Amino acid sequence: MENSKLKNHQIKVNLTGGIVSVGDLSAILEILDHAGIQNISFGTRQQLYFSANELQLEDIEHSFLISDTDFETDADLHPNIVSSYVAEDLFNSSNWLREGVYKDILDTFSYAPKLKINLVDDSQTLVPFFSGNLNFISSDIGNYWHLYVRFPKTNNIYYWSSLVYSEDIGVLSEMIEHTILSRRDLYYDQTEADGLQLEAALNSSGKFIFQAPSSLLKLPDFQVPYYEGFNKYNDKYWLGIYRRNELFPVTFLRELCDICGKSRIGQLYTTPWKSIIIKGVAPADRKLWNIALDKNRINVRHASNELNWQTEDLCEEGLQLKHELIREFNEADVRTFKLCFAIKINPKSGLFGSIIIRKQNTTDPANANVLFDLLHTADFNPNSKHYHTYAQGVGKTDLLPRLIDLCEHYYQSQTLAAGVQTDSYYETGDPAEPEITYVQQCPHCLSIYDEAWGDEDSGIPASTPFSELPDAYCCPTCETNLVEFTSIIKETLHLL
Repeated sequence: MENSKLKNHQIKVNLTGGIVSVGDLSAILEILDHAGIQNISFGTRQQLYFSANELQLEDIEHSFLISDTDFETDADLHPNIVSSYVAEDLFNSSNWLREGVYKDILDTFSYAPKLKINLVDDSQTLVPFFSGNLNFISSDIGNYWHLYVRFPKTNNIYYWSSLVYSEDIGVLSEMIEHTILSRRDLYYDQTEADGLQLEAALNSSGKFIFQAPSSLLKLPDFQVPYYEGFNKYNDKYWLGIYRRNELFPVTFLRELCDICGKSRIGQLYTTPWKSIIIKGVAPADRKLWNIALDKNRINVRHASNELNWQTEDLCEEGLQLKHELIREFNEADVRTFKLCFAIKINPKSGLFGSIIIRKQNTTDPANANVLFDLLHTADFNPNSKHYHTYAQGVGKTDLLPRLIDLCEHYYQSQTLAAGVQTDSYYETGDPAEPEITYVQQCPHCLSIYDEAWGDEDSGIPASTPFSELPDAYCCPTCETNLVEFTSIIKETLHLL
């Protein structure tokens, strides 16, 4: 049988918390190199992927079993645990969350989670806050975490009323997962899942140390940090490597591991942006890294507006669309500072972004037109839990002008918020064009939440932004959860 006719398989290796020791990575790469695997990639949950045919897979699986490497073939039953450990010392200044805390928490997981779990520092923006099912976010009290539960297959997010102690995270996660998966009729793919009921059931066990929060979580102002190239921190450097095609040559990574061994660097880190970061590069050792980059023709200075895109793992369609839009953005010289974009070919993928480009699914085989919906978060912070629909049914040829309009809308709103006249810097094309104002509408009873009016009957004062409504707030008419509300332009209400 010719190799070209052999079936290809997709293999995933979880790198827990986005951390991998140089020794473990070297062992994986040696196995892959011996089997003839040329490239690997990293995923949005900081995991490692590669493709192998049936003959290669037999040798790889045997070697992985001998080396005690956890892997999955053509499956993702156990999503990687995501952490913001990669951002420590580089992109944030946490008061208490350090390397030892992350590792101690990861050590408390005595099982392989089936739910997506995030461990995130609240002071950084490199790693998303709410892309998991169990989202632990550091609080202002040492060793205590906010917990946001996003029920599987929904956008229904429930805020745990008490902070969770670091040492309890592993056991609590296992109990929550068991409860959700054993009662799928209540909690799995259920838009009306009752978080209060879930929390009461877990609290009744009396096994955990809970702490009342001293303050609610406040999302930091978002900005995608420039995460590639050589950058100085303290008295050393860190090196970030991004690949435009998302492929990292195995031979190149083996060279990096060799350099780490020579320069006493013990760990590498993966990011949700499908890149890697090496910390602790001594100034005297920079020449070793530059030689490896030169030898392998690795570019580490891409434009920042190419680094702020998220695509689904192993999705060629999304990657190609990203490349097309980046090229068009560059030609149009579109400003994208403080914005990030996500391309969703699968509508339920867990990507995050300020602006979402979501492909419409159609079951009509005769419909050859590819259409997209454009959404953005309520305040253009990708960690926000609420989305506006900006445009629906946009053809591929119209994506660029609509995205440019949406970026312009963001910068106009930023300028107005800063108290600056829009025509003093931004060209609007029509100085009389009115500002777009959104209201939120319940999809079931069509009730409207208007920020200008608030909801006095529910204790919500006027001028309360939709994004700042309490998690427990729901439609006052039919009690629909906030996450189901949709955005409509206020002026269109007069046409209904």
